[in-house]
Amino acid sequence: MTISMIAAALWAGALGYLHMQGNAGFLDRMEASLADLRSHLLGPVSAPSVVSIVAIDDRTASANGYPLSRATLARLVETIGALKPKVIALDLLLVDPGPEEGDRALADALKSVPSVVAAAGVFPLSVQSVTSSAEDPLATIPVADRMMLPIARFADSAAIGVVNVSTDQGGTPRYVPLISRGAQRVDASFPLRVASLALGVNPAFTPATLTLGDRRLPTDVGQRLPLTFYGPRGTIPTFSAADALAGGIDAEAIEGRVVVIGSTVTGGGDVFPTPFDPVLPGVEVMSTAITRLISGDNIVRDGNVRSFDALLGVMLPVLVISLLGWRRSAAAYSAIAAVVLAWLVFNVVAFSHGYWFSAALPIAATLPPVLLFGAMELWLDRRRATHFAAQSDLLQRIEAPGLGEWLARDPSFLSRPVRQEASAVFVDLSGFTGLSEAIGAARVQQVLSGFFELVDDEARAHGGAITSFMGDGAMILFGLPRPADDDALRAAACAVGLGNRLRAWLSADPGLSGRKIGFKIGAHCGPVVASRLGTGARQQITATGDTVNVASRLMEVAASRGFELALSAALMSAAGAEATPSQQGDLGGPVSARIRGRAESIDVFLWRGHPL
Repeated sequence: MTISMIAAALWAGALGYLHMQGNAGFLDRMEASLADLRSHLLGPVSAPSVVSIVAIDDRTASANGYPLSRATLARLVETIGALKPKVIALDLLLVDPGPEEGDRALADALKSVPSVVAAAGVFPLSVQSVTSSAEDPLATIPVADRMMLPIARFADSAAIGVVNVSTDQGGTPRYVPLISRGAQRVDASFPLRVASLALGVNPAFTPATLTLGDRRLPTDVGQRLPLTFYGPRGTIPTFSAADALAGGIDAEAIEGRVVVIGSTVTGGGDVFPTPFDPVLPGVEVMSTAITRLISGDNIVRDGNVRSFDALLGVMLPVLVISLLGWRRSAAAYSAIAAVVLAWLVFNVVAFSHGYWFSAALPIAATLPPVLLFGAMELWLDRRRATHFAAQSDLLQRIEAPGLGEWLARDPSFLSRPVRQEASAVFVDLSGFTGLSEAIGAARVQQVLSGFFELVDDEARAHGGAITSFMGDGAMILFGLPRPADDDALRAAACAVGLGNRLRAWLSADPGLSGRKIGFKIGAHCGPVVASRLGTGARQQITATGDTVNVASRLMEVAASRGFELALSAALMSAAGAEATPSQQGDLGGPVSARIRGRAESIDVFLWRGHPL
């Protein structure tokens, strides 16, 4: 988990660095869509009463022709000027001379009122890079190949402002460059020039701030004004130039306001897609920026905001991964959901209050590391599951059917010794020690594997558990995990089955049939102490007590009397009438037999299988 957290922090740090430089193109594309989503969630708002638009619309073009003649423009400016606006701004490129009389009339009209005319920069590439600089605010401004400036007559009559905007790949204006650079000149943007005239102040720049009189407006990388929109077309009051020429505009809509004159003619091409309107006229884009600058309600996205974005971009994936790695549970997932929800609410609320924190950076910084960490965890879980499945399968191979499942359901099974009734069967090969010296290690391993497989098959067939396997001998216990009424019956059947199968196995192996190899089996029932032996790392389920000792010693009784199997009378009695080993061999008894290490004799039945 630590490696994943470090890798996530490095990834997020790299994205944060690009974000702070303003050069993370794919993040900006994501952010554009997410910014539009936030705008839709918050909805349109009313624009401050700062700007009015006089639109050269279809009705104006139909009555006066298009484009409007310079003489008609002069008359329009004079008519609006008479209503005492603060500034008249022409969002029109007047780069070519027209008829002398009309140009002179328009220049005179512009001189009569504070006015701004449009210029535009032509850049070599459609996409311009911006970088941050703490020393020279102009060093971050891209340089235009050439500037499309109004002719000298109009430039002498009005201030000049550059109308270029910075759009995303979908064409939506996201920023207004407040300063534009040509080869030999530096110009303020059209909105900044208009706002400066309207406020009666000269703008001043520091690397991250625009100062307009007593107002300090944060700017983004490259001295750009982040742009958000109040609403769709018409949110900023718009009047037809035809009505203005006819004297049909109320003076209250003009007096003391900035008036922006621009084209909204259908097919004019000067339109932009925005969150609220797919074809917002360019004149309303300019008017929105002017309103933001004058009212000071522009959204804040400066170096401090970007630094916070970068910090959050590092913290969020590290926090989510730490929660995932801490414990994958409902509590952890709830904590992750709470963190994500808190971030989403904070982001939207901040946007509504004029702070544009990145939504794309935390998402891009968090999703890949978290998904990779989750995939690694799933892979590790699958490996663990495979390992545990293999262990479970091995446990099922070693333990009796049902015992492995019981342990899986109840891991504390036999963690403390339990006294209970059980039946025990011991089986051992006779003469195997001498055989081992004669046939070699590889053959010994082969013989013992065959012996164990035979014993295991027979134990499983009768529901017994091999609780120990000691080379050429084994103990099979009946009564785990819980005692059953037929434990003794199954133990007797298992003992007889072992006798028949071992005799056939020894006879069928040509390497063993001619040697003095035999077997002996003992079976007894009674109380045992079942428990786990060993440490926490390695444990063995086994049974101890007098019953187990007697069952083991009964093998000696069988061998000493020339039989293959000795079954205690107690076992035969518990097995009941269904125990009929005499049908598969010769059964004798009961006889009294002394048990080594035991003072009292017990009654036993002796069994020998029929010759093959």
